[in-house]
Amino acid sequence: MAGTIPEFMQAAGFDAPGGPEVLRTETLPVPAPGPGQVLVRVAYAGVNRPDVIQRQGFYPPPPGASPIPGLEISGTVVALGEWVDAALLGQPVCALVAGGGYAEYCLAVADHCLPVPAELPLDQAAALPETLFTVWHNVFERGYAREGETILVHGGTSGIGTMAIMLGKLFGLTVIVTCGGADKCAQALAIGADHAIDYKATDFVEEVARITGGKGVQLVLDMVAGDYVPRNLKCLAEDGRHVTIAVQGGLQATINMAQVMSRRLTLTGSTLRPRSNEFKALLAQEIARLAWPLVESGQLRPVMDQAFPLAEAAAAHARMEAGSHIGKIVLQVA
Repeated sequence: MAGTIPEFMQAAGFDAPGGPEVLRTETLPVPAPGPGQVLVRVAYAGVNRPDVIQRQGFYPPPPGASPIPGLEISGTVVALGEWVDAALLGQPVCALVAGGGYAEYCLAVADHCLPVPAELPLDQAAALPETLFTVWHNVFERGYAREGETILVHGGTSGIGTMAIMLGKLFGLTVIVTCGGADKCAQALAIGADHAIDYKATDFVEEVARITGGKGVQLVLDMVAGDYVPRNLKCLAEDGRHVTIAVQGGLQATINMAQVMSRRLTLTGSTLRPRSNEFKALLAQEIARLAWPLVESGQLRPVMDQAFPLAEAAAAHARMEAGSHIGKIVLQVA
């Protein structure tokens, strides 16, 4: 145990689903780490779209997870459960968690933690796990992205979108993004996108055809679903892959299966939160080996939008829902 751990902590939660205003701080017992877990004194917590959907009542935490929102944190390990390497005690880490991030103390699976390099500020460290794990798994593992290919990413200035731009460029992809407005397109280009399409002003299907000379893209990272899916399929080259990670535009899509067959398209998708601890541990190992050196060298840094105090979690959610943010929103806890 590192230092004195209090019996109680402040956390941001809600009693019943609703708008951002239902979020409020509460006093809760500090949890104790179980086997394979660590207790982290939280410095910052990332704010993500799934937190908003949970607060609205549509994305309950998986069995056994904390009901407190928050899927990524940074901070210091202050206590260890059984079977955890003693060297972790006192170390700065960031971690992907299944819930509980909006609190002064949070449990994390030790194998889901990554070391925070000395040059990486803790607010930026908290902004990495959710987007990095999500983009890595869906673009490179499920989407089989390879150097020299072209990817279409919707929501180019979101946390996921900005991570997809940066990671894509670092691994040799040509990145086309869609954004809502000329200002956001300019921001996406500044972050590193090769092309940014204002979906409010032009038809992204036509623009992708123009940009690619009619060839299409090898991969679409889709956060919209709904009626975007058939349009996305028109953007794909033969043998293209379509990966859905959110359904902001609706759960249902009508597609032409003959087109899927004749052009040999692959449709897949995933949600990260309910996956097993073993899966997330393997994903963390792969990220530590292949992507984390880019963080350690300073080549990969999250695009930061704004930090809010823990007590202003409602304002952070309101900003995310307004859609004007560029990159990551975080809560400052300590």
